[in-house]
Amino acid sequence: MTTDVNSLDTVRLAAYLESVIAGFQGPLTAEKFTGGQSNPTFLLKARSGEYVLRRQPSGSLLKGAHAVDREYRVLDALRDTGVPVAHAYHLCEAPEVIGSMFYVMSFVQGRIFWDPALPELPSEQRAPLYSEMIRVLATLHDVDVNAVGLGDYGRPGNYFERQVGMWTKQYRAAETETIAAMETLIVWLQANLPAADDQLSLVHGDYRLDNLIFHPAEARVLAVLDWELSTLGHPLADLAYFCMCLRLPSVGHISGLANKNREQLGIPTEAELVAQYCALRGIGTIANWPFYLAFSFFRLAAILQGVLKRSVDGNASSDKAAQVGKMAGHLAQLAVALFENDR
Repeated sequence: MTTDVNSLDTVRLAAYLESVIAGFQGPLTAEKFTGGQSNPTFLLKARSGEYVLRRQPSGSLLKGAHAVDREYRVLDALRDTGVPVAHAYHLCEAPEVIGSMFYVMSFVQGRIFWDPALPELPSEQRAPLYSEMIRVLATLHDVDVNAVGLGDYGRPGNYFERQVGMWTKQYRAAETETIAAMETLIVWLQANLPAADDQLSLVHGDYRLDNLIFHPAEARVLAVLDWELSTLGHPLADLAYFCMCLRLPSVGHISGLANKNREQLGIPTEAELVAQYCALRGIGTIANWPFYLAFSFFRLAAILQGVLKRSVDGNASSDKAAQVGKMAGHLAQLAVALFENDR
């Protein structure tokens, strides 16, 4: 058994997978994907084909974090809904197999883009990709959660009130120093929570460009990846998070379009993307849009603070974790600017 997040006991793993996945045949090799800060992910190459394994990192984990079992449940529930996802083969909750909980899914071959400016594509191909991303997001939010067995996937009550409280606790648990902008942001969010409404859907929680696999030649999403943060909640949280990612600076580990000429690039404006989403879902104008954006910055800052804490504790799955984690303060400053500039 191995407890190293960068390696797997492939002999033991192959024997186990042969016993639980129909048609699986070893031997196998495992190669860790680069990138990502949360759950270590491996490409498995076996005699029966290629698969992907996602595991929890080893070491002490924050309560509720690295929920690979929730990822597996969502993938399995969405397989026939029109939301493009990988095929979920098996969830192993017994840590003795490889040292932590893990699941295995199909390997989806396609394109993954990391830069939202899409420099590898001609300008006329960029808008269709963005339109497809919004279409898939609207499709996700229209899924009948009760019909697919996810009616109990989240807790009842005001989603944003619960989320602000939960991520504040997660941030405090991972806090390594006092960040003034985060303190300001936490107070503002608590004081400006929107009233509860009847909008409830499955939300992805980390819906962004590099969590999507596109068809090799078409503007079509083949699979939405990384469902660790998914839950039942308010669909505008996903939409605002997607738009928040586009507002980030174009330099850094998580890049955006803040200082890019969208018209020149052929990429739709935020207003156009929001309008497309609202039209697809049949909803009107969105009130209090700055709150949803500020909340998105806050939550991502809290997540990155957790990345930094794991780096400090020696449990990070990437050697860039410390650098990425230090972005938390900058994200909080961008969020504070949203409402301070609106005064």
